[in-house]
Amino acid sequence: MSEAAAIPSAHEGANASEQPLPVIRLPMLDTKRELFAYEIVFQSEAEDEATLMRRALATITDGALARLVRGNRTFLRLTRELLLEETDVLQHQPRFGVLLQPEVATDAALLDRLSRMAQRGCPLMLDAGDTPLEYNVAVEPLLKIVQYVRLDASKLDPAALRTRSEYLHARGIHVIAGHVDDHDTYHRCEALPVQAIQGQFLLKPEPVAVPVLTANRLSLLRLMKALEEGNPGPVEIGQIVRDDAILSYKLLGCVNSAYFALPRQLKSVQQAAIFFGANRLRNWIYTMALGGVGDRPPELLRAALIRAHMCEKLAQHMPSEQREMAFTAGLFSLLDTLMEAPMDFVLWHLPLARDISSALLENKGPFAPLLEQIRAWEAGDLRGGETQPQIIRRMAAIYLEATQWADHVFAFADQRPN
Repeated sequence: MSEAAAIPSAHEGANASEQPLPVIRLPMLDTKRELFAYEIVFQSEAEDEATLMRRALATITDGALARLVRGNRTFLRLTRELLLEETDVLQHQPRFGVLLQPEVATDAALLDRLSRMAQRGCPLMLDAGDTPLEYNVAVEPLLKIVQYVRLDASKLDPAALRTRSEYLHARGIHVIAGHVDDHDTYHRCEALPVQAIQGQFLLKPEPVAVPVLTANRLSLLRLMKALEEGNPGPVEIGQIVRDDAILSYKLLGCVNSAYFALPRQLKSVQQAAIFFGANRLRNWIYTMALGGVGDRPPELLRAALIRAHMCEKLAQHMPSEQREMAFTAGLFSLLDTLMEAPMDFVLWHLPLARDISSALLENKGPFAPLLEQIRAWEAGDLRGGETQPQIIRRMAAIYLEATQWADHVFAFADQRPN
């Protein structure tokens, strides 16, 4: 569900003359699956990467990038020229750090600059990939000043990954396991002395031999089924959720927040359904209910919320009812991962519209291309030079608005009454 009916879009409300920065935030999760840091990745457009990096430094100064990452620890790449000339802003923003390549170790001038940045508290991370590090004289100058090293788990065999992680850990350097794109690799990394793990594993369901749904997930599916069957109106929706005090609390707290600036306070779920429309409020309830799946990584639900909002925005050329369905398709595109069960097994419990189920199960129908575009954006696959700049700029604006919306809504979906 979109907030567009209540407030102007995020990029319109800020500075219409400034195009949103074409970046994505990629989470690194600690061993408890909580957020450790974000990495900022640039999507290329007409501007070269150096220009994008300079713009990124400007957004650190004006606070825009800090809002995108919610003030969390964040790493980004900067060119050599920017590191030598324009990194004073980082000395006043200790939550922002720099990602470095191994070849930096042979650049005396840059190494001296980085050493002084590290002494002033700037976090530095060596993106080592599969470069040998154990007693490697070539990279030793860099290992002496960085606090973090990211290893490429997709290129290192399990034995090498363990040996290298233990070597760095023994030296007091925090290890990040990167490119962890499947759950087998994730579980291997869990057993290593790593500070955080990063990769596509977060968005993928873990394979299970026999799907089993816990009691709270079965309850959630029953709620979703009740909301889908018979196309309930405002009165019926109010009756469906009236006995769930926590869900009602979350829902009304969110819709009545200052973020939406409603003309009057809504005092019941039925009133909210009348004000926003039954289809839209149903999507809100899905969002708040999924926040009750408390054993899943918070960044996973954030990702589902971002997809939902982006999918709805990309469906603006469709009729109103289909835009609401696009939101559901985006939100449910990670339902298998959220529920820890195969998508066909989960959707068997839900009488979804054919266009939604086709997109989720067969990658067909009107919403499938929207989901593909969102997945390409998430993966940074729009950087190949074949995508038109105006498409990247549009996606950047939609993504920025979606992250702000998702972060706000998540704060309510994740909370509990006192």
